[in-house]
Amino acid sequence: MTEPGPRSAEQIHREFHQVWRNLPGLGTLSAVNHTSLGLRFMVTGAIFFLIGGLLAMLVRTQLALPEQDIISPDLYNQIFTMHGTVMMFLFAIPILEGLAIYLIPKMIGARDLAFPRITSLGYYCYLFGGLIIFSSLVLGMAPDSGWFMYTPLSSAEFAPGPGSDFWLLGVTFVEISAVAAGVELTVSILRSRTNGMSLRQMPIYCWYILAMALMIVFGFPPLILASILLELERAAGMPFFEVAGGGDPILWQHLFWLFGHPEVYIIFLPAAGIVSTLIPVFSGRPIVGYRWIVLSIILTGFISFGLWVHHMFTVGIPQLAQAFFSVASMLVAVPTGIQLFAWLATLWTGRVVFNLPMLWIVGFLIIFVCGGLTGVMLALVPFNWQVHDTHFVVAHMHYVLVGGMFFPLIAGFYYWLPHFSGRMPSDVLGRWGFWLTFIGFNTTFLLMHLTGLLGMPRRVYTYEAGLGWDWLNLLSSVGGFIMAAGVAMIIVDVLLHFRFGRKAPQNPWNADTLDWATATPPTTYNFASLPTCSTRHPLWENPELPRTIEQGEHGLTEISHGRRETWGSEAVTGKVTAIFHLPTNSWLPLCAAASLAVVCISLLVRVYELSIVGAVLAAVFLLRWSWENGAHPAMAPPSAEESTRDLPLHSRTHDGPGLWGMVITLMANGALYMSLLFAWFYLWTVSPEWSIPDQQPLLMLPLLASGILLTVSALDFRRITRHLKAGRDSGLQAAFWRIALIGTLHVGLLIWVIAGSSLAPTELAHDAVLLFMLIYQLFHSGLAVILTALQARRVHYGYVSRHYPYEPVVVAPFWLYTTGVFWLGFAAFILLPMSWGGAA
Repeated sequence: MTEPGPRSAEQIHREFHQVWRNLPGLGTLSAVNHTSLGLRFMVTGAIFFLIGGLLAMLVRTQLALPEQDIISPDLYNQIFTMHGTVMMFLFAIPILEGLAIYLIPKMIGARDLAFPRITSLGYYCYLFGGLIIFSSLVLGMAPDSGWFMYTPLSSAEFAPGPGSDFWLLGVTFVEISAVAAGVELTVSILRSRTNGMSLRQMPIYCWYILAMALMIVFGFPPLILASILLELERAAGMPFFEVAGGGDPILWQHLFWLFGHPEVYIIFLPAAGIVSTLIPVFSGRPIVGYRWIVLSIILTGFISFGLWVHHMFTVGIPQLAQAFFSVASMLVAVPTGIQLFAWLATLWTGRVVFNLPMLWIVGFLIIFVCGGLTGVMLALVPFNWQVHDTHFVVAHMHYVLVGGMFFPLIAGFYYWLPHFSGRMPSDVLGRWGFWLTFIGFNTTFLLMHLTGLLGMPRRVYTYEAGLGWDWLNLLSSVGGFIMAAGVAMIIVDVLLHFRFGRKAPQNPWNADTLDWATATPPTTYNFASLPTCSTRHPLWENPELPRTIEQGEHGLTEISHGRRETWGSEAVTGKVTAIFHLPTNSWLPLCAAASLAVVCISLLVRVYELSIVGAVLAAVFLLRWSWENGAHPAMAPPSAEESTRDLPLHSRTHDGPGLWGMVITLMANGALYMSLLFAWFYLWTVSPEWSIPDQQPLLMLPLLASGILLTVSALDFRRITRHLKAGRDSGLQAAFWRIALIGTLHVGLLIWVIAGSSLAPTELAHDAVLLFMLIYQLFHSGLAVILTALQARRVHYGYVSRHYPYEPVVVAPFWLYTTGVFWLGFAAFILLPMSWGGAA
């Protein structure tokens, strides 16, 4: 793998900088480098955190004394709704994703993530979505139904203004960003590790991020679906959540908490990954029970998807379901306990150095254990009934989320601050920040448990004097301002740090992972040469590794071709099998995200013509993005130097990162479709006013013919990809055009079915779900046809052939998925109700 050469280290770095650098000035907006984008995620998330914290201080000011009217009831509802929304959607997950985007390539010995342009698109979707949500508060029309947006409070009848629409469209935009990051991180961890880094040798933090990313892939689509359905109800009158039309408002709670409870662990796991990374470093020994921790991470991810109903114990669900979800809620404490005891064992058997990051870790351990104990209490149904919707639940949530996420985040921030800046943090200011935050937090929320037990409900803007809550609320508010002072101290520390902080030495904490083998601050390409790594502690076993990497003494140092490259490896063993060539700076992600923002804003103001224009522009930019791939001159055109290399470029293979990205994306897509099926069966079995039309509303023969044509197209495409893998490409362009033509006929029949149906989607939830299913199918079928037509054009230009089989192999699973959901939908939405005795 090593590529020795006569170049000096300075020359190597100069050549790498020329290829990997960001453009100057405004050109930096086109950057796709993971270091730049990870920092942008974190800085943006920190700004949103400060806004959310300011909103929290307004809430605590209003509640400090009884019967205050500093804030009106309507404004108070907007403030607490925005506080929860900002903290949950715009701060917690994005900033943890940003840290993962920044760290993961460095930890696994890669130069960038697998899909840099998706990272850029995700950031701009997050930024624009956050601005859309926050603008509602500036404009005085913020949502006021709570950060969970329960129906019918958020429906048009009880929230007639645009506040709910701001939330629904903005959050959906942000969730798309999160799913993009989930796909990106999953594929990067599995396929771009340095040579020899098997799954067993992977840094423990990467296991946490892999679990988080996959949980995002499966956990966020239910909320995306719910937001789309509620926006359709508000804008078009489709009664998904209206009882009179056959809907059910409780459906929103199910879909929301199908996302909401996994989200708790999506937030906790990366924070716990920070803890599992820092404790061995400051204990001076490997972590105890690596395999047990990995197992507990996987178990936590699985169990977290079976807990959502414990947020709904008081809505009237059957007692058997309450018992099941109560047990599951307590069961999740087992894998969490495994991690806790592994941390304690590592501390007990090591020589702990209580540097500043370690102080925040100790604070986390204390607070999170307390939050976990109250979580077990809330898992008990009788107790849950007593404290549901009281301040006890608010206190528990903050102990788990702030204690379980914020304290590890700040620990990680101080730990990696020398990596970001090349300077050491201030121990004095950092300790002041910790103690003020720790004391203020516990003063605020420990007492809030008592106000909850004394019966104070959450989400009330004032309360009467003499109920026993007065002094507790006052002390909680004082504690809130003490905590704010602690956060302010951290901000002061950071501002002074970049000017006055002393220069950090190489690997200042004596860490063991590859992220500390880069320069500090790191270059845009991380490593001038990519090392072989077959140990979990490369820097402990080879302290000279940073120097030899910088001197170009390891692999993949060739850069004269002008491409950005990193290694592609097998998912399990870490053996290098290909060279991933990566895109350079691009404006396409920004343009696509801006076009999607136009769509969201147009839907907000009900200018639907402009939303169509924005959607078309977004499609154009995204299709152009897909065009600049593979053997395209802007990516990796054929060159003579390829024949001299030991490994092929990934676009010359049929197992590149794009195939994995497509499969993971389709998993997220499938999670959304399964959520739709869940909604269908839930309404069918639970909604008291659910009704099925007497006559079949769809044209059955055209629908069946459409499905047959779709199946023929998918099977034909699969046959072609098999031929390509076997090295045969005769008649390839004509075959793609044939598939596109058959697919077009399928789409035409599908449009005929929709146009000729007798559906009444604004009157019956049954018909509304059917119409949504048909539009979902039409979108995927149309996209499959477009992608196939593009493949035909790419054959014409020489970008696809038996020498470049990569792209058709990526498109093939999309055809298979589109065909699968057609027949699954046909069975679930049409055949099953017919066999049950209905006309549907």
